[in-house]
Amino acid sequence: MTPHNEAKPGDYAETVLLPGDPLRAKWIAETFLDNPKQVNAVRNCLGFSGSWKGQPISVQATGMGQPSTAIYVNELLEVYKVKKLIRVGTCGGLNTRVKVRDLVIAMTAATDSSMNNSFAPYTYAPFADYGLLSAAVELSKQRGYNHHVASVVSSDIFYVPDGAKSYGALPDHGVLAVEMEASAIYTLAARFGAKALAICTMTDCLITGDQIDAGQRQTSLKDMVELALDTAIAS
Repeated sequence: MTPHNEAKPGDYAETVLLPGDPLRAKWIAETFLDNPKQVNAVRNCLGFSGSWKGQPISVQATGMGQPSTAIYVNELLEVYKVKKLIRVGTCGGLNTRVKVRDLVIAMTAATDSSMNNSFAPYTYAPFADYGLLSAAVELSKQRGYNHHVASVVSSDIFYVPDGAKSYGALPDHGVLAVEMEASAIYTLAARFGAKALAICTMTDCLITGDQIDAGQRQTSLKDMVELALDTAIAS
């Protein structure tokens, strides 16, 4: 047990899905997992364990942003000995070829956060696990999902003053989307020798202003979660 998590040793599976929203964690557990059991409710950052297609799987909410995410991920890896992490979240588009409802599978995650400055004098480049990445891409192709394999940027700021212009030349260098957690997850997974991947649904485009409606959001998130779950057990 930790100051942020009341789960006992063994309560978490070695594979954990990481949504930001606690209620989304609850929805994932109740919608997809067999025999889900709540294992954490400290600060209402809910965690659950169950199984998917006979394989143990857990879900833990992280809250929004890298500082919050890093707390839960660090404890999952260090205290609960989790081996595989898959973020399931939403992102904003920084390129018009990424449409609402498209999936963005993040190879790397740039960031404006200072969290990785402890790696000085180097600039650390956080990256996904190749096995998870390739499995997610292959499954996406088989299912006909509109998906993009690219870099994302994990920003510490949600309400940027100038929209897409706030990200400067990042889109010109292959960064297709912005979200708020992947860089910290990838960095901590590398530190603890674990595997990590971020899969995000593009819900709004910072260039065109297109947004996903409520009905599309639910369907798209369902595709993303099923992809993440099948990726987890395939690699």
